[in-house]
Amino acid sequence: MLTNCPTWPDEWAQLYREEGLWQGLTLGDMLTEQARVHSERIAVVSGEQRLSYETLNQRAQELAAGLLTLGVKQYDRVIVQLPNIGEFFIVVFALFKIGAIPVFALPAHRHSEISYLSEFSEAAAYVIQDQDNGFDYRELANAVKDQVATLEHVLVVGDPGHFRSLDSLYQLNSEVPSSSGWPEVKASDVAFLQLSGGSTGLPKLIPRTHDDYMYSFRRSNEVCGMNEDSVYLAALPVAHNFPLSSPGVLGTLLAGGRIVMASRPSPDDAFPLIAKERVTITALVPPLALIWMEAAASRSYDLSSLKVLQVGGAKFSEEAARRVKPELGCTLQQVFGMAEGLVNYTRLDDSDDVIVSTQGRPMSAWDEVRVVDEDGLVVKAGEVGELWTRGPYTIRGYYKAEAHNAKSFTEDGFYKTGDLVMVNEAGYLVVEGRAKDQINRGGDKIAAEEVENHLLSHPGVYDAALVSMPDPFLGERSCAFVIPRGDALSVAELKNYLRSRGLAPFKIPDRVLFLTAFPQTTVGKVSKKALRESLLPTTV
Repeated sequence: MLTNCPTWPDEWAQLYREEGLWQGLTLGDMLTEQARVHSERIAVVSGEQRLSYETLNQRAQELAAGLLTLGVKQYDRVIVQLPNIGEFFIVVFALFKIGAIPVFALPAHRHSEISYLSEFSEAAAYVIQDQDNGFDYRELANAVKDQVATLEHVLVVGDPGHFRSLDSLYQLNSEVPSSSGWPEVKASDVAFLQLSGGSTGLPKLIPRTHDDYMYSFRRSNEVCGMNEDSVYLAALPVAHNFPLSSPGVLGTLLAGGRIVMASRPSPDDAFPLIAKERVTITALVPPLALIWMEAAASRSYDLSSLKVLQVGGAKFSEEAARRVKPELGCTLQQVFGMAEGLVNYTRLDDSDDVIVSTQGRPMSAWDEVRVVDEDGLVVKAGEVGELWTRGPYTIRGYYKAEAHNAKSFTEDGFYKTGDLVMVNEAGYLVVEGRAKDQINRGGDKIAAEEVENHLLSHPGVYDAALVSMPDPFLGERSCAFVIPRGDALSVAELKNYLRSRGLAPFKIPDRVLFLTAFPQTTVGKVSKKALRESLLPTTV
């Protein structure tokens, strides 16, 4: 099994199994069963591609056989960086079936992130599309493969260049090894690794097991009313935890519904798909929800099939939330969750006031929530504190991160989320901000330390501090305060430097300000609070 992955104590795992939360089903088993039950029903729509449940399962099985033949083994880590295309499902379910472990990268990631993920996870393979949105991922793969010794295989959807075409790996039924030759995948095994949105310099990898993740989206289905008639539009990058499992694409497959893949989340891409495929539910981050509401009045597409718009990833302002129903004609469901586990939903039958003014309540009766002060003491009801949580689908530690785990998890297994919340008398959470040094840029999480380290590597930078600044559209943008070394730097030079280091575009500071010294706290630390306060609304 995969080592260096903290897991639930045996007594907790036994309890979750006895109570029927963990049902011993792997993600690969789930698709096989859904293909048996739903067979000819359409599972995934992606452009002109329409995959039935039976075809999706068969293609995943054939690819799994090809991967085994290629030499990809159980527990091998495989970087999966694919846009919203049907092959995403074929690839990940093929990996689930052989017990190889996808490491979910995002399309926006570049050399800095992919090389780190490959090295840290000791990845054996990397799956990409040839090009997307004007970017050639084969060039990125070239650079990463030269750097990472363990990376044996690059598999490409589309024109492979000098790499291996994914299409070349499919093995027909007659060539699929007998079941006795397949790895034995257990529901307690780690199914995949996701990226944290943490505040430290390098992202942590989140190990999710088949058992805990299956429970997460099964319970999400119950809360969100998913069934065979549900049509889910995947508008956000599908590897994100939110569109993957809340209830997302995996919940849709479990319900026997239909997934519609949008290549982009813009109204011009999404609205025609909603009208054509009669989409019933989708998920957005707040900036996109604002764009959709503005666009609805000037577009003629029939959006009447859309019953639920989920908004999460960042706090949705109450003023904007109140506009959803009158402007889009659907119910708003606020979602506040994290890839580490805990998911909170407003319920579909909640009052309008609850839906627009809170970020929901825990979805499971087995979710445990503490709200604590700086000393770890539980605050009074209605007071703001840091959210700690544990439960049957909240991890007990990050992959290969012993020192960080000691800081981020309590001895009795509570995850310290770093989110500042208030819990009202009815158990609903209101998100008030972050205790950790992290910027939430329209749902994209930026660890300040990571960007600061890149800035500090520039020979002309003496010191750097990255802070959030309020933004009416994205919620937060980033501002880098820089103390130059010697001759003054230009903003353009610094931004180009960060791009040259392969940093994802959303991590490039929105604003750069030069100072001669940083304000300090009473103990001599850089006062980021003072830096944030210096960014007056008129300067944003």
